[in-house]
Amino acid sequence: MSILILNRGPLARRPYAEWLRDHPDPLVLLASEASLKKTGDTLPEPGQGYVHTESVAGYEEGGPLFDRALELHETFGFKYVVASQERDLELAGRLRDRLGLPGQSEHSARAFRDKLVMKRHAVAGGIPVAPHRPVENAGQLREFAAGHGLPLVVKPRDSAGSVGVRVLRDTAAVEALIADPEAWRISTGGVGMLAEGFVEGTMYHVDGIVLDGRIAAAWPSVYHYRLGDFALTPGPRLDVALDRDDPMGKRVMDFTEDVIRALPTPQHTTFHAEMFHTPDDRLVLCEIASRNGGALISVVLRTMFGVHFPEAWVRASCDAPVPVPRDGGRMQPARLAGEVTFLKRRGLVRAIPDEVPFPWVTKYETPLRPGMWSPGPAASADFMAAMVAYGDTRAEVESRLHEVSRWFLDALDIDPAAEGPEGSDR
Repeated sequence: MSILILNRGPLARRPYAEWLRDHPDPLVLLASEASLKKTGDTLPEPGQGYVHTESVAGYEEGGPLFDRALELHETFGFKYVVASQERDLELAGRLRDRLGLPGQSEHSARAFRDKLVMKRHAVAGGIPVAPHRPVENAGQLREFAAGHGLPLVVKPRDSAGSVGVRVLRDTAAVEALIADPEAWRISTGGVGMLAEGFVEGTMYHVDGIVLDGRIAAAWPSVYHYRLGDFALTPGPRLDVALDRDDPMGKRVMDFTEDVIRALPTPQHTTFHAEMFHTPDDRLVLCEIASRNGGALISVVLRTMFGVHFPEAWVRASCDAPVPVPRDGGRMQPARLAGEVTFLKRRGLVRAIPDEVPFPWVTKYETPLRPGMWSPGPAASADFMAAMVAYGDTRAEVESRLHEVSRWFLDALDIDPAAEGPEGSDR
């Protein structure tokens, strides 16, 4: 028997062979051919922790990947299927259903991926959500705008990273979207468009891990910005953990538990839940995902708990021991942390720091180097730099994030007037 691993995106972020180095079952890796070319990764050779590795052309289409996985099952006899990237969760669930394997089903994955299905589960469970409706054509969008009023939000039902999310604040914005076929296509995504009422308020999020069907470790944080405005607010964008005695912390944690109970949550999963706190003191669900949070949220959690939750999720999915108590209690953090991100700015990079001088920064990440061209952001996690800092209190973490932000901006030099590569449109 063996473990099938599906992967798109940088393999360096998900060293499965290292995470499962003590597992008795061998690993089979199916990776996206297009993703390998984009990231410049080299497919690991068999013997480097894997019994078989293969890049799949047409991976993103689903069909070729599904068929190849079934063929390899005849040879390797899969016992578990592992998938960490959000857009792979439904197909992984379909494979488990087909092969009778444990783990998240396709039905469960769709409830966390399709925002319309998600909201229907939430409503059935008594969870407050914004007024919403699926949109298939211009008439339905105009009808919803007229009936609900503006502003409203449109998004792909299967979006991630705020791709395709638009806030339509007036009739002109509604008509502009309708008149732009490419913008309409992006906001429709793979399964359709969702229109929903704009919710005013502060956005909180809770990130953690579910083991054996219950939250084993999690913590609430607050965004100091709106995710959907990523093209308008390049940074610094702060995201900070709440203090241990913050009354909002208990409220959003209890709310998250209600959401997890309302959805067909798998036995083991990491999760990222977002909710609004409105001016009239209500909590309203934005969405929840059964995967790791984006940007450097996993690093924030590791800084707080000393546990790498993506690795723990993979190990739990394969019935391997994890460094999170499973005795019915909930793990508590040793300290607080937060992150600051700076979204990409269009221009030629003249100077950008390659390291951070502050000991309380546990992670500094940038894909840019002097001489490189930087496009504008394509998603809410499309950053030119991100940093994680820790402290004993929320106030201390925020102060440190502001300090490192000032340092970074003083050292940054991007020339927006420089000519970019031919065809650069962001």
